[in-house]
Amino acid sequence: MTVGQQRRGRRIMMTPGELDRFLGTQRTCRVATVSADGAPHVSPLWFVWDGTSLWLYSVVRSRRWAQLGRDPRVAVVVDSGEEYDALRGAELSGRVESVGEVPRRGGLCAELDTAETLFARKYFGLDEMPHDGRHAWARLTPEKIVSWDFRKLSDG
Repeated sequence: MTVGQQRRGRRIMMTPGELDRFLGTQRTCRVATVSADGAPHVSPLWFVWDGTSLWLYSVVRSRRWAQLGRDPRVAVVVDSGEEYDALRGAELSGRVESVGEVPRRGGLCAELDTAETLFARKYFGLDEMPHDGRHAWARLTPEKIVSWDFRKLSDG
């Protein structure tokens, strides 16, 4: 993965392993899309991280999906922590692409095997993805990742 180098906050940025573990355990992200008039729109969404791409599972009859279809630029934030010295997070940005059927009804799509297995286990405790014919997949292979882990500030 070629991701732009984080210039600021290197002391608190996550290592690749820390980032993988963090993105693999968090449940909700905030997706920022661009509306037709250029205004930002932010909405929460479930996701999975496969080590290279962030997979977003969105209702296709949503404002978010319509905006991604018109303009694939996106920024996604995943964060956690309540107290200042416990804040952690990552912002991933780039362009998304739709993968598989729209809406997803469960037809064969080898490209989705890993994402759907991860998602089914993470959110449903299942080995196979239940399909409802209302959602579809968008893949973000980030062009830039900025991360922070304020717990590192107390390390020295």
